[in-house]
Amino acid sequence: MREGGERGGEGRRLPGNLADHAPLKRATTAEFRHGLAGSPLAVKHIAARALILHVAGRGWLHGMSSAANPWIPYCGAAPLPAEWLARWNADPVLLLALALGAVWLWRSRSANKGAGAGALVVAVFLFVSPFCALGSALFLVRVIHDVILAALLGPLVMATLRLHERPIPGSLPLWTALHALVFWAWHAPPFYEAAMSSSAAFWLMQVTITGSAALWWGRVLRAPAAGGAAALLATLVAMGLLGALLTFADTAFYAPHWLTAQAWGLSPLEDQQLAGIIMWAPAGAIYLLAAMVILYRSMRADARDGEAAA
Repeated sequence: MREGGERGGEGRRLPGNLADHAPLKRATTAEFRHGLAGSPLAVKHIAARALILHVAGRGWLHGMSSAANPWIPYCGAAPLPAEWLARWNADPVLLLALALGAVWLWRSRSANKGAGAGALVVAVFLFVSPFCALGSALFLVRVIHDVILAALLGPLVMATLRLHERPIPGSLPLWTALHALVFWAWHAPPFYEAAMSSSAAFWLMQVTITGSAALWWGRVLRAPAAGGAAALLATLVAMGLLGALLTFADTAFYAPHWLTAQAWGLSPLEDQQLAGIIMWAPAGAIYLLAAMVILYRSMRADARDGEAAA
């Protein structure tokens, strides 16, 4: 290996044979232009990306991307488009947990069995089906996954355990703020990177997002209609702000997807922007619709009470 090399950002020096590599020069310019020079992993990711670009024409892309990418999340290494449909998760601990959940649901006399069955189906889709592995490749899919946790699995868990029929300590504004904080925190790059490189952190993310959502939805349904609608609209705003931040950013924040999105025809920044749009518009529409349903039901109930009194 030659001495010297090309210097990029913050005085970091790349090995000479890599610095002279044309794809590396292009990658270096593009990545440092997007603000990655300050990251301690920037040089490693740029070098790895350049090597992947170099060997792709020789048919070695999959092997090199797996070797160069240090992020191995719970759902496994990021799949390529040709293989992801075969990437089912057969983790025996997960399958045992789902089976035990099904047995508990079947034997329980208090649980809402319909909601519980729905929760199990959603869990299989999120954690067992190839959708799980696809989230290792695309931040867009990971955001869809997290929105499903908060807006679908959380309410199903709430209904299964009948949390809306039980007193939940804490005010609705407190739970609204806590749920938003949990969701925002896990999408801060350091915490997100931890979840994408540690199974323990990954499951902590799943449990805290789903758990806070279940308790929050329970408080929403127990609150007066105006309060519940206000909490839903506040969550819509919180979700929309995070989505807007991701959509309009000119920097790709999430290192685990710097190497993986390109195999799917997206740059890391495009992947992040699409994720922001999903979080901003479709996800926000879920909370808006829920608020409208609560207000509509309240107005219908008031109208029936008025008719009965007359």
